[in-house]
Amino acid sequence: MTDHVRSLWIGAVACGWAVAGGLAVVPAWADQAVSAPISSQSSSAGAAGEFITVNGVRRPAGHSADTSALLSHALGFSSYAAGGVSALPVLNGMADDRVATFVDGMRIASACPNHMNPAMSYIDPDSVASAIATAGITSVSQGGDSTGGTVSVERRDPQFAKAGALLVTGRLRGDYRSNGGGSGASGSVTVANDLLSLRYTGSYSHASDYHAGGDGPRVRSTSYLSFNHAVTLGVHKDNHLLALTVGQQDIPYEGFPNQYMDMTNNRSTFVNGKYKGDFDWGTLEARGFWQRVDHVMDMMSDKGGHTASTGMPMNTDARTAGYAIKTTIPLGRRHELGLGSSFDHNGLNDWWPPLAGSMMMGPNTYHNVNNGYRDRLGHYIEWKAQWLPRLSTELGMRSDLVMMNTGPVAPYSWTGMMSMADIMAARRFNAASRGRTDTNFDVTALVRWHPLDSLMIEGGYARKTRSPNLYERYAWGRGAMASSMIGWFGDGNGYVGNLDLTPEIANTASMTITWHDPRDQAWLVKIQPYYTYTHRYINVMRIGALSNGLSQLQFVNHDAQSYGINGSAFARLWRSDAFGTGEVQANLNWVRGQDLVTHSGLYHQMPTNGTIALHEIYENWTGRVEVTLVKAKDTVDWLRHEPRTPGYALLELGGSYRWRNLTLDASIDNVLDQKYDLPLGGLSLGDYKATGVLGALPGLGRSYNLSLTATF
Repeated sequence: MTDHVRSLWIGAVACGWAVAGGLAVVPAWADQAVSAPISSQSSSAGAAGEFITVNGVRRPAGHSADTSALLSHALGFSSYAAGGVSALPVLNGMADDRVATFVDGMRIASACPNHMNPAMSYIDPDSVASAIATAGITSVSQGGDSTGGTVSVERRDPQFAKAGALLVTGRLRGDYRSNGGGSGASGSVTVANDLLSLRYTGSYSHASDYHAGGDGPRVRSTSYLSFNHAVTLGVHKDNHLLALTVGQQDIPYEGFPNQYMDMTNNRSTFVNGKYKGDFDWGTLEARGFWQRVDHVMDMMSDKGGHTASTGMPMNTDARTAGYAIKTTIPLGRRHELGLGSSFDHNGLNDWWPPLAGSMMMGPNTYHNVNNGYRDRLGHYIEWKAQWLPRLSTELGMRSDLVMMNTGPVAPYSWTGMMSMADIMAARRFNAASRGRTDTNFDVTALVRWHPLDSLMIEGGYARKTRSPNLYERYAWGRGAMASSMIGWFGDGNGYVGNLDLTPEIANTASMTITWHDPRDQAWLVKIQPYYTYTHRYINVMRIGALSNGLSQLQFVNHDAQSYGINGSAFARLWRSDAFGTGEVQANLNWVRGQDLVTHSGLYHQMPTNGTIALHEIYENWTGRVEVTLVKAKDTVDWLRHEPRTPGYALLELGGSYRWRNLTLDASIDNVLDQKYDLPLGGLSLGDYKATGVLGALPGLGRSYNLSLTATF
């Protein structure tokens, strides 16, 4: 193992300890930008841009357009299928809004009743400098209003030249994927001196519908097209860094195979400012951000298409703005105090224009969320203490004030008999008091003990609180069609909100045991058991049936529990001049969740799964063989008609070669073209629309992937 890779391995292990079993994914080309002090940033461009570090194993950057795929090997992490760039995160069985997801410090809520534009869909994978998934116990400084954990994704800090020099550096990358004819291109260029830095990044990604394994059919509604652009201006002076990023994303279309609708346009414009400074008294980091999202849904050709008189137009307009301030103050040699404040405003309008000539969808506009808002004001205090050289503690407290409201709503018609269920629901909703204010309180307590150089034991408790999102409280429609348009679960059911929902409170106890080679970093074993009891877990109850045999469900508070164990291991098998370095990595995740009222399994719980990967590094060549193993999904949420899926094993082969500033990477996904269904994929509604057969969403068949990266 090279010295550079060894240093990254140690950094990954240290980060894993520091975040209670979370896992950091750090591209090697971003190592200095992420970890070096501000005052000592280097002008080195770095030539190893094709690698990210995951638990000490050099892993080539993926060929997926979905940023969440970067975290596929994190402890307790899984994702459930949505669009090609919009998978939703799951940590220890807690999904989507239960995971606090930050992109460059921005907490971005999905501006869509189907959550087609989650936070990680707004940054392309090639722009990511670091991604950290923290499952289980999270520090209060890592955000509130969440119960499952935290995902933090960051772009690179600006690069600067040495004093008196001019830096011009950049990188270009092109991708091809055979299954679905996927293609992509991305690049960045930086021009900087020692004071100012200007960087442009851009990306393009496209794919048609993919084919299922086993020489299976085309999986409908899986095509997409995406563009990203961002410009970053940086100012660096002594121990201070100021960065301002302005960007725009356009997704002209994106199919969603497990939804009744597709995304027919999504445009996001954002401004994000960041300041970091070192002072004699401590450090200060401040962020401010603003984002506008214009989002349109309708039906693409796989679901019948749309015209002025067909389909079903649905529009969303969202505004996000906020700030976050964090400061760290050393209190002597053994103690450290962290203080922070943040505010997030999320404003939302969701309306469905009438369809010409339709008696059901007209003659007026359906107002689903009218001038709704969800504001969160949070503050925290965190105390870290090093009592003994091998014993430290962390204690944090956080309060979040969540304020929500929405204006009066309207159905398509106030008189039509076909709209009667929605008419009655709208009248009740408009007559009700809709404003809600939740006062939430979180606590985290951790103890870290290092009894041996080779052994680290960390354990603790966290009380985490999450308030309902806007749709869980304010989705008022009771008609079968209206409720079917609500739901980010991919299950085909219809969902109705509940004004009486209260925040859910998760109590988690967890322990992480890390045993490693302290001398040569030749092996590592990590085990993380956990248990969570959630008071007033936001789940569902059945209130009606849909014509296709699925259900109409309403959000309600139930008590629930989940428990499981995550594990990972790493070992260096050989290291010699003749054969290079061989490494093996394995991980295993098991979770079980249960609603304590209905005794149903919790939805979107990944069955037991793991990976075994063998990597060889020889001079400029890196090869890999990886096997993914997934057990049959037998424990399901019967209320949502969650499908059972058989177990499967997938084989992946790949390798890369670096020559000067060029890197060529080739891989084969699902080498044996295994036919399988995605355990968290929900129902294949795109195929159901065309064939009338309702089944689980099939996984990707064999795909040949190729990428070429150039740095300068």
